[in-house]
Amino acid sequence: MITGGAGFIGSHFVKRMLAAGDDVVVLDKFTYAGNPANLPGEIDCRRGDIAQREAVDQIGSVDAIVNFAAETHVDRSILGPEEFVRTDVLGTLVLLQAAEELSARFVQISTDEVYGDVEPGWSSREDDPLRPSSPYSASKAGGDLQVLAAVRTYGVNASVTRGSNTYGPNQFPEKILPLFATNALDGAPLPLYGDGRQVRDWLHVDDHCAAIELVLRQGEAGEVYNVGANDERENVELTQLILDHLGADPALVRHVEDRAGHDRRYSLETTKVRGLGWQPRHAFEEGIRSTIDWYRDNRDWWEPIKRSDDFRAYYDKQYAARLSR
Repeated sequence: MITGGAGFIGSHFVKRMLAAGDDVVVLDKFTYAGNPANLPGEIDCRRGDIAQREAVDQIGSVDAIVNFAAETHVDRSILGPEEFVRTDVLGTLVLLQAAEELSARFVQISTDEVYGDVEPGWSSREDDPLRPSSPYSASKAGGDLQVLAAVRTYGVNASVTRGSNTYGPNQFPEKILPLFATNALDGAPLPLYGDGRQVRDWLHVDDHCAAIELVLRQGEAGEVYNVGANDERENVELTQLILDHLGADPALVRHVEDRAGHDRRYSLETTKVRGLGWQPRHAFEEGIRSTIDWYRDNRDWWEPIKRSDDFRAYYDKQYAARLSR
């Protein structure tokens, strides 16, 4: 069972597991970021909320649960944190209870953001303290701790992966790369937070999914695995690459008021997952350029999303006042 399988990373993982010959069932709540167009037509896909046990039980017996289902966007968590706690903490607990009863393998998909700001010269290790800065990262940290507690107390065969900034096709266009690429294609402003010098480690979605599969098959219960490309770039550098690749006007970039609690840098120490035999295969510039090309060539996927009432309401609430200053 792949929860959140209609979302960005989840849908890529679904396709990977199908290609490997595994039987897959998807459970997805189909909130704003869950898109049936992300999935192959033949997939067994059920609508349901992971925080409701009856929705989880409709799936029946499974050998493994991989939990991608989450509220994930920091900006939205600042505007409304309650749903993040419900899905990311309570939902994880419900899935763990199901995994215990089914004796199923469980993998929790988490984020580097749970470690909080990382000083230059340091990379977060799996046993570092969790210091989340946003309601989103705090809720993900809460889910992670539920997983580790379930291993210790109930003997659940569960592991956690914490991935860095993931990019690629089919990413919902509220995140920086698809937002800036699609805005640039439309000649719209690129609202860059603050000075744009926030540092992120950029990981292609195919590389991320390869690591998750490896942890699913070979990871140990109670272990956390950091997954990162160790290719750190400032947001302003990413923005410039988008402009250059599309030949867009640099005047589209608008430095806007930073968001509250914005972490300056994330960085992961990834020795443990690399010890399983994983390594990233996509170089930064090649991967970013191919992703930009995907958005350029697939307007039919993202234009309906950006025209929707939900997206327009979110975008206006998040950026209208910032862009008017």
